[in-house]
Amino acid sequence: MTIERKRNSIEFSISAKYALFSDPITRVGGEKNSYMAPTYQALKGIVESVYWKPTLIWYIDAARVMNKIQTESKGIRPISYSGGKNELAYYAYLKDVCYQVLAHFEWNELRDDLKADRNENKHHNVAKRMVERGGRRDIFLGTRECQGYVEPLEFGSDEGFYDNYGEIDLGVMFHGFDYPNEADCDAWAARFDRVKINNGYIVFNDPRAISNDMRRNIRRIKTKSFGESNLLTIDAEFDAIFNDARNV
Repeated sequence: MTIERKRNSIEFSISAKYALFSDPITRVGGEKNSYMAPTYQALKGIVESVYWKPTLIWYIDAARVMNKIQTESKGIRPISYSGGKNELAYYAYLKDVCYQVLAHFEWNELRDDLKADRNENKHHNVAKRMVERGGRRDIFLGTRECQGYVEPLEFGSDEGFYDNYGEIDLGVMFHGFDYPNEADCDAWAARFDRVKINNGYIVFNDPRAISNDMRRNIRRIKTKSFGESNLLTIDAEFDAIFNDARNV
């Protein structure tokens, strides 16, 4: 499958021993079962752990499932919501996972206060450098105990288990969250969408194209402000990263 690359795209593989992209329907009773594939929001979270700035918004163009989908159940003792005691629960994890990810960024048009930080070339170069370094923050797949590892590669390279497998319809899944600082809304909302795996590839719908009847408001939240006290500009960051590299 040919996926269009944007001029500011990044591409990498993410692998882990376990992953847990929990289906919210199964969490009511305290137990968790993973979706069979990563959600858009989980992949966006991984990309933002690699490199993130409030100046830009990452969009996941496509993902590729490389390994056979396998599950493994584990007995967990989480803290009870009601009594504060440990209770036995079973979590169904995905096992031995590996995905390829293709993503690109666009400017956050709602942040007029950050227009001076919009330097596409510098942001793109720093993002690619962070992919080479395995990410800026801890990488995990769905939940904190599922530590992952990022490595640069060409999206679509190598053989995957589901090449020429056909279509797998995963049904309606949680897609992601809308935040007031990224979407034109005044509340934190959850999105849902129908997802399919086609010969190992998942092409997600753009969050902006998902209809309102597939969204549910959770609660109102305020947009966080950024300034000199809590934001390092891309010019300063770029100079620090690449000048240090030239001086080594």
